[in-house]
Amino acid sequence: MTQQINLREFIDENRVSPMQKLVIFLCLMIVVVDGIDISIMGFVAPVIKQEWGISTTDLAPVMSAALVGLALGAVVSGPLADKFGRKKLLIINLLGFGLFTLLAALSSGVTELMMYRFIAGLFMGGVMPQAVTLVTDYSPMRLNGRMVTIILSGFTIGAAIGGFLAAWVIPHYNWHAMMIIGGILPLILAVLAIFTLPESIGYKVLKQHPKLEIDAIIHKMAPDFDTRNTEFVLPKAKTSTTNPVKTVLSPFYVLGSFLLWWSYASGLFVVYLLGSWLPMMSHEFGFSISEASLITAIYQLGGPIGCIACGYLMDKINPHIGLVIAYVIAIVFMVFVGEVGHNFVMYSVMCFFIGMWMNGANAGLNSVSSAFYPVFARATGNSWMHGIGRLGAVGSAFAGAYFLSLGWPASKIFLILCLPAFGIILALLIMKVVYSPKKLRQQELNNVQV
Repeated sequence: MTQQINLREFIDENRVSPMQKLVIFLCLMIVVVDGIDISIMGFVAPVIKQEWGISTTDLAPVMSAALVGLALGAVVSGPLADKFGRKKLLIINLLGFGLFTLLAALSSGVTELMMYRFIAGLFMGGVMPQAVTLVTDYSPMRLNGRMVTIILSGFTIGAAIGGFLAAWVIPHYNWHAMMIIGGILPLILAVLAIFTLPESIGYKVLKQHPKLEIDAIIHKMAPDFDTRNTEFVLPKAKTSTTNPVKTVLSPFYVLGSFLLWWSYASGLFVVYLLGSWLPMMSHEFGFSISEASLITAIYQLGGPIGCIACGYLMDKINPHIGLVIAYVIAIVFMVFVGEVGHNFVMYSVMCFFIGMWMNGANAGLNSVSSAFYPVFARATGNSWMHGIGRLGAVGSAFAGAYFLSLGWPASKIFLILCLPAFGIILALLIMKVVYSPKKLRQQELNNVQV
């Protein structure tokens, strides 16, 4: 007699295996490279501005091109990943954005650079959501907050690495070299992923892949588990409504989806404005180009620590309240950053803590999103949050250029950025009240069966 085993309960009840750790490590490396590539324009922008003799306003479309591509790519890649598989989409995205980043290194004008960055952004848009989805599919839910935030700490690690690289590479070589580095790394990871990264076990079970394929992954996760006379299953909808897009926009989930989109867009507006324009903000504030790159790298370097801290708060206290605390701390540092003046060390320290809590909290939103949606709509839910959230990043490119064109000091810009952070806090509190754990469990009981 065949025994049915709930895959999610099996993962939750077993220890994290070396194979699952490999998935987490590879996804971390992929997000690191994603962070390097997305942040590149912020570091090369001051050099391109001088070399090509263009204005800050002329740079805004170039800065936003990849972000527009990211938004579109994330929205499209989610449903494709839910249909064809997380691993396939992830590899295609790595190959695509690596190739077009290399082509961007050959650009000789604003239009050409903008076109290549836009196409690279289309592929980059699917990288982080699929990495998050893969990690969630392989992580025990008791560790999901920490696992997802650790993965997403790779983004700020990558952005920080980009800053340190830029501080050394650009003065010794040129901005083209930075683009070449950003293009080669994802191509290397794509090859590694082809041979070492497994497809999502949840996706395989959901799509009823051959038992031998599923059992092979189970044996890597739990070598001593006897898969004979067993069948792994996931909750299946009682109705025919298993369309991921319809689920994300269904009456039960639509408010939560909107609150997640609002929060992520607001968070990305802040972190991308600072990630993209902080080098120029700091340079025009009186620091050298190398110092400005280091300040931005230090700002990004706070992110990994913030991701770990936010993941701990989310798992130990409550996902929503943990993030509220993080955003409140970030606001406090943004209010007082103007008090340190032109002191390089103190200014860098304040930026470090702003980056720590803003980037960490934004990473935590991915954990909230992954746990919020059912498995068959998880990639779509995550990708749509990323895609729609990128609108905030796109707006930040133009907002940063506008603020700088007005001659505003960095301290005033930081104060303005407190407003979207307050909006996120409000959205998280509403979501906590409306979607209590009890209500989510009841929705699962009402709508699914094993």
